[in-house]
Amino acid sequence: MLCKTISKNFVFVIFALFVCFSATGCHLVFSSEPGKTSKNIKKYSDKFEKPKVLGIITSKDIEESSGLVASRCNEDIFWTHNDSGNKNFIYAINKKAELVGTWQVLGAKNTDWEDIATLRNKNGECFLYIGDIGNNSRKRNELTVYKVREPKVLNKERQLRSTEKAVAINFTYPQLRRDAETLLIHPETEDLYILTKRFSGAAGIYKLSNYKTSQTNTLEEIGKISLPALPNGLLTGGDISFDGSRIILCDYYNAYEIVLPKNAKNFDEIWKDEPSIIELGTREQGEAICYATDGEAIYATSEKENSPLIEVKRKQ
Repeated sequence: MLCKTISKNFVFVIFALFVCFSATGCHLVFSSEPGKTSKNIKKYSDKFEKPKVLGIITSKDIEESSGLVASRCNEDIFWTHNDSGNKNFIYAINKKAELVGTWQVLGAKNTDWEDIATLRNKNGECFLYIGDIGNNSRKRNELTVYKVREPKVLNKERQLRSTEKAVAINFTYPQLRRDAETLLIHPETEDLYILTKRFSGAAGIYKLSNYKTSQTNTLEEIGKISLPALPNGLLTGGDISFDGSRIILCDYYNAYEIVLPKNAKNFDEIWKDEPSIIELGTREQGEAICYATDGEAIYATSEKENSPLIEVKRKQ
């Protein structure tokens, strides 16, 4: 936890040096090729409305909203969870940021949960994928994504409930140990993507296809991505739209969207797109972001007590 605190404080110092850019909505733009920097200034995307606070997460149970995803099987429900040092619980909140249910994830351990993703399969079944992928000290060689059937949220449930037993998808990186806070899942192929968090240089893009639960899987590095920000690889969360055409990413301050080209032959061509910057408003330590189920809005929270639930709608 000490290493985590030091590293995050270091990040805030870096961002403080560039507060003028955050205040004006302008940012230094970095090339998608590592090592190459553009001198151009890029403003916030004009395709989105201004951020709006829908509510405040006042529940004392949710102190570090480290991941966020919109349910595909429970209308107007979001799933979130706490960071490392907390219990293996997931929390359902509504659009007013009110806690409406708490579930213990059976068969799972919260070593350093950093992000959550969701999938609705062809049979209409919904599953949550919880990324135990944080590795601040780089001591962990094997990390885990837990897959669990999404619970049904009926009413505001006061008592603690339990999920079905989670399935562990264990993996390692192909070379060096990495730290990551961004977990994505493709809505059709079920391919998993882990995007690393870096202070110096572009973030790594790692993919896991045809994964097994009976063995430790090895990620495949398929490229790098650079945000138009400083630092340019400091990814803290992300999500893939339900139709698989867009990816939303975030760092501590803003969101960044990349779009699949219309003539693309496969999904991984999306990583070639230049990220556009989306204003998220004030977040004390922003680490969680997701799309609405229809992709027409973005939602974000902060990893601090009394976090706002922020909505940014796409302009029609």
